[in-house]
Amino acid sequence: MLRTTSSTTRRSFLKTTAAASLTMASVAARADEKPKSPVVDTHMHVWAADLKKFPFARKMKAPEIPATVELLNAEMDQFGIDYCVLVQVIYHGWDNSYVAECIKRFPDRFRGHGLIDPEDPNVADKLDYWMREHQFAGMRFSPVYYRGKDDWLNARSRDPLWEKAAELGAIFNMFIASEQLPKLDEMIARHPTVPVVIDHLANTDFTVADPSVEFGKLLALAKYPQVYCKVSELNIRSPSKKFPYKDTWPWVERMYDSFGPDRLMWGTGFPGATRAQDRRPPLTDELALIREEIPFFSDDDRNKIMGINAAKLWKFGNA
Repeated sequence: MLRTTSSTTRRSFLKTTAAASLTMASVAARADEKPKSPVVDTHMHVWAADLKKFPFARKMKAPEIPATVELLNAEMDQFGIDYCVLVQVIYHGWDNSYVAECIKRFPDRFRGHGLIDPEDPNVADKLDYWMREHQFAGMRFSPVYYRGKDDWLNARSRDPLWEKAAELGAIFNMFIASEQLPKLDEMIARHPTVPVVIDHLANTDFTVADPSVEFGKLLALAKYPQVYCKVSELNIRSPSKKFPYKDTWPWVERMYDSFGPDRLMWGTGFPGATRAQDRRPPLTDELALIREEIPFFSDDDRNKIMGINAAKLWKFGNA
């Protein structure tokens, strides 16, 4: 009996020791694991299927496939996209109600940027309304549609808009042409606490003989630490239109060298089947472009551009 008891005790001891070792190894392994970096699409358009409830602002034919929040959620779940910044689409004009509903339904997953009329003398009040009443993160302005009539961009009469933005903690998103950037530069200098995000490499035309003069106007904004750029719509900016758009890489690299990896962000545009409907690349290509193709991004850079930077700016998750 003593022998059996001793043997049993020894086996029990060995089992306990082995289990403890495995537990400690497991804890150590988990400690060495890096937490998953967030993936944030900073440029996502959605529009309603129910056009009676959320009518289009203009007489235009509705796309065959609506870019609903349900379609977007399904794609995010499929491809591991954690968060999206919803940018009001032109179809709904100045009525941001559909985006407001989306962020109300899924406040942990989305942030919203609406559209407000920059020529409206009450534009600052409109910003206040959408941010206070509907929890928008900021607004998108589209000077690109106002070529030749964009004096509002740096007008002193628009200082109250930027002052309201500073008060509310708004982020401004700019869909802007490269030749308009000097006017924006003036406004940013006057209002240094308002974060500004530039879309699509400032729509620079890379088909001209020397794009460097126009592109230099974007690079000049790197002197402002509150200015960010999206690495987005390379398929449109690319002269060849061929994935992975290598003819844009020298310009992306200049932007990277000027702004650094902490102020670049990833964005695509349309969810699910609406990508092909709008002749955009599939999400697999959009993901691979940053994660695998562009060679001068380090692994840390990729994580920042794919989501860490955006999570900090728009306060997603625990960022």
